[in-house]
Amino acid sequence: MILTPSDIAAKVKPATSPNKLIRLTVTNDVKGNNVFNIEYKKFKNYEEVMTLPVKLESKDIKISQKGARKYIQEQYEMKAGKSRLCSNEGYEYSYQLTSDIEIIFRLYNDGVTFRYASENGTLNEGKGKPNKEAVAYRIKDGTKRWLQRFDMSYEGFFPMTTDGNGKEQHWGYPALFQTENDVWALISEGNIDYGHSASSLFKDNNNSVAGSTDYLICPEPRTAGYSTTNNPWRVVMIGKLSDIVESTLVTDVSAPCKLEDTDWIKPGVVSWVYWAYNRGSKDYQIVKQYIDMGEKLKLPYVLIDWEWDVMQNGGTIDDALALAAQKNVRTLLWYNSSTAWTTNGAGGPLFKLNKPEDREKEFAMLESRGVAGVKIDFFSGDTQETMDYCQGLLECAARHHLLVNFHGATIPRGWQRTYPNLMSTEAVYGAEWYNNAPILTNRAASHNATLPFTRNVIGSMDYTPCTFSDSQHPHITSNAHELALTVVFESALQHLADKPESYMAQPKEVQDFFGELPTVWDETRLLSGYPGDYVVMARRQGNTWYIGALNGKDQERDLVVDWSFLKKGSYSEFIFADSGNTENPWKFTKKDVNMTNTDEFIHCQPRGGFVIKVTENK
Repeated sequence: MILTPSDIAAKVKPATSPNKLIRLTVTNDVKGNNVFNIEYKKFKNYEEVMTLPVKLESKDIKISQKGARKYIQEQYEMKAGKSRLCSNEGYEYSYQLTSDIEIIFRLYNDGVTFRYASENGTLNEGKGKPNKEAVAYRIKDGTKRWLQRFDMSYEGFFPMTTDGNGKEQHWGYPALFQTENDVWALISEGNIDYGHSASSLFKDNNNSVAGSTDYLICPEPRTAGYSTTNNPWRVVMIGKLSDIVESTLVTDVSAPCKLEDTDWIKPGVVSWVYWAYNRGSKDYQIVKQYIDMGEKLKLPYVLIDWEWDVMQNGGTIDDALALAAQKNVRTLLWYNSSTAWTTNGAGGPLFKLNKPEDREKEFAMLESRGVAGVKIDFFSGDTQETMDYCQGLLECAARHHLLVNFHGATIPRGWQRTYPNLMSTEAVYGAEWYNNAPILTNRAASHNATLPFTRNVIGSMDYTPCTFSDSQHPHITSNAHELALTVVFESALQHLADKPESYMAQPKEVQDFFGELPTVWDETRLLSGYPGDYVVMARRQGNTWYIGALNGKDQERDLVVDWSFLKKGSYSEFIFADSGNTENPWKFTKKDVNMTNTDEFIHCQPRGGFVIKVTENK
């Protein structure tokens, strides 16, 4: 008996998440082909979020459910990120696609993940170009989407469109969608292991149905002939916008921590030599200023950036390390990955980490000198070789008690759980671009109000925030907006980019704020917001809440803080806001309030913001 696609769809039972808000079904598209349909329950009805059309060219496609539903339940703790205690809980369903390929879905209360398995190791063998996976993402026209044009550094904007008809053909993760019925979805991936390459999205110009766009999932090439029995988890967060922002699905599906001892891992705020002085790390007199700033602001770290290996003007790196130790400021040092930019002005140190034996020697030397961590820069994309290299760096760094910050690198894909010494990753169009081009000046406020819903959802983001002065190109965001970036943007190493004299010119209240600022959080809540428009974010460490708000618009407005997440009682608030006076730009308000779940309205300047520090009165 030959089964038609309709026969197959009728035989496969619907799958649901534990809370039954998310449902997966097998249906047919208008061409009669089988598709996996992802739905979300709003009110009483399930509504389509997206479909996953099967793209296999094999004629042996016979979708069938394989085995019984499995219950996934796991609690784990993070050393960094938006939430310290995380829960990996969902239902796992397996389906046979062909005689040798299985697709495994996990349905969570906040999304769907899936991966493939093959007993004979035939998944995505390297063929010199990205390989199309078995299923794609089909998104209806009219669905709003915030997509970043693919670049191997992931440094770009997320413009909003409502269809896939533009000239762009290639997009990176994460990809954010809002359906016409106000269901949100964010696409990314997690659990990149040795032997895996990372994937991105390509528009399918051949097989889309009318009124929709198919986005192919295409992993980068692997070593020729290399194959594995499974691949990374593809991740789709689903629900309200707050569900997206608060989700930990990327780390939920990633491998557990491989380090036996993590007590030495200490996140913190960093004084950073680069933004104001591009090649300042080779000037000992400039480096001294940033070490002094770290001491005065009570920051735990200073990052000495590229070309520290040729430091001069009164001292060398040895003198800088000694001075930092004397002032109780731990040092982070920059390295070139030496895989992408190695000539034509590339900074050093170069070629110190590529070979396992060389990096072992180099990291052992750093550990013996009391260096706390490394920033490794300029990686060559998302290939298997690069993914393997990154994991090798993390493992070697952990053996020598070194924190790691990847720059010019891929987005977070779950390594922050597996290797918790990974403190942050760039992969963002951040404040560094005030050095490079004028475009950020007029777009920064809106861009900053987009990142909490896109890039920062999937992991720590080294935007290098909080610049009160100007670099090569000016900024027009307000002081309170800049301060709020340190709360709204999550990064376990939060690099303060501005020059020392700029921070030391701020009022004592602002200087004290930096010395007390947490960079890891027990809990995160999105209170309100919309991509590109505004955001009000609440983050908790211990008994203290920090609320950061950004106005992404060029007009002044009131932003509301919904205090319903706090239990009723007496609290102390300290508010950092803009005064609207250019000569005295800050407005500080300290008050005791009786929380009764009411809203509080705070006025914001154009491209402004605010920070509120809240503690419960005992």
